[in-house]
Amino acid sequence: MTGPLVEKTDGNESDGDCWAPDTNPRPLEVRWLREGDGMPQEQLDFVMDDRRAVYIRHGGVTLPNELGDGLAAYLPNTPFADQPYRVVAKFYCGGKEQLITIYLAKVAQGRDAIKDMIELMRIAQKRYGQLYDCTPGA
Repeated sequence: MTGPLVEKTDGNESDGDCWAPDTNPRPLEVRWLREGDGMPQEQLDFVMDDRRAVYIRHGGVTLPNELGDGLAAYLPNTPFADQPYRVVAKFYCGGKEQLITIYLAKVAQGRDAIKDMIELMRIAQKRYGQLYDCTPGA
C-alpha cells in the first residue's frame, strides 16, 4: 500500500466486518461472529465446520492452541481467488465463543504467508478483546 487508506466497518460486537482500503477486491478484510442473541453456538459451529472442510482440502495449517480452533490456508483457483489467503479461528472471549476470519488478497513476495496470517489472527483476537472488553482464551 502506498496511498492513504480508508477503512470501512459494518456490524457490532456480535456480527461484523471491517476492511481496508475500500476497494474491490478488498486487500484486507476481517469478519467476526459472536455467540449470543440471534447467533446460536450451532451456527458458529456450522460456519467453522464449513471453513475447516474447505481449508483442509487446500492444505490448511492448524493454528497454535492458544488461538483456539482454527486453520490458515491458501485457496487459489477457487471462488475465493480474489482473497486466497485466509485464516479462521473459533475461540472464547468473555465466556462466549467468537469466530474471526481474516481474508487477504496477497502477501509480500518472499514472506511466509501462513506464518503472517497466524500472527494477524493473534493481533485480531487481541484487538477484539480490547474493543469488547474480554480476554481472548477466557
